[in-house]
Amino acid sequence: MIITRTPFRFTLGGGGTDLPAYYSKYGGFIFSAGINKYMFINLNRPIIDELVRIKYTKTEIVNHRDQLQHDIAREALKLMGIEKAIEIISIADIPAGTGLGSSSCYAVGLLNALHTLKREYIPLHDLAEEACDLEINKLGKPIGKQDQYMAAFGGLTVLDIRKDGYVKVKPARVPDSTIDDLNKNLLMFYTGTSRSADVILSEQSKGIKKEKRNVIDSMHYIKEIGYKILEAVENNNITDVGLLFDKHWQYKKKISTKMSNPMFDEIYEIAKQKGALGGKISGAGGGGFFLFYVEENQVKFKLAMKKLGLKEMRYRFDFEGTKVMVNLIDGTW
Repeated sequence: MIITRTPFRFTLGGGGTDLPAYYSKYGGFIFSAGINKYMFINLNRPIIDELVRIKYTKTEIVNHRDQLQHDIAREALKLMGIEKAIEIISIADIPAGTGLGSSSCYAVGLLNALHTLKREYIPLHDLAEEACDLEINKLGKPIGKQDQYMAAFGGLTVLDIRKDGYVKVKPARVPDSTIDDLNKNLLMFYTGTSRSADVILSEQSKGIKKEKRNVIDSMHYIKEIGYKILEAVENNNITDVGLLFDKHWQYKKKISTKMSNPMFDEIYEIAKQKGALGGKISGAGGGGFFLFYVEENQVKFKLAMKKLGLKEMRYRFDFEGTKVMVNLIDGTW
């Protein structure tokens, strides 16, 4: 039996610039944070038969991996040359469709477990790139490279993405006291709605490819704001983070008509009235979690969000990335 643990994430700056349509022309920049909410993958080799068993929100029991409906599991097993006699169980702290990178957490966590099963060492950078290739190239998902790299590395991490797709990973230089302040002031609330990011990301990528001026300009501004957010955090000017979040939110809404809706706009305006300096929707937008920066009267702010039907999610930052929690390999693969 093998169990891996892989962290979810939220973006602090540069969200969307990790899409191939954007970085291939302009280069991408991401500043993101791994959090202590996890995807757990339990991998086991049955000893009584050679069936393939996959348990997630559904249960699949098939004779061969190619019969699996779960596309990431199917392609991961194909990549590793495993056809049968495998059991995969996934359990997550956060459901899919909430904008915190769940599908890539699954991909990275499963690949990590499969490499461990085969007694193969793989560096985190290679693991992240392998997950990118699986999701973006093999499965054709309209996503970027942030989620896979953040799932692999965790932490308060900067991703510089070259036009050729190479990702340079480096930890942000953030003092412990600033980390504590960020953790206290960045408040997360579940909106009660989940969604597939594919439609929004596809629209965003199409806008970039067609060189729509409003989309391109907004993406450029979002990247520039991302640089400023990193600078503010590394210099302990974290009040600026909230103010920059507010600017980011205004530009992000210009990218896609599905990014927000009247209900989310109302929540955002009430949040600002109650003390938030700024905020943003997690992931591609359209649902999931609101992340607000609030320095004062946080108890009153939380009560106000509760009255709006939002549920707070308490968290801490994760600095370990994907890791093998249990490794009880029996016999030789």
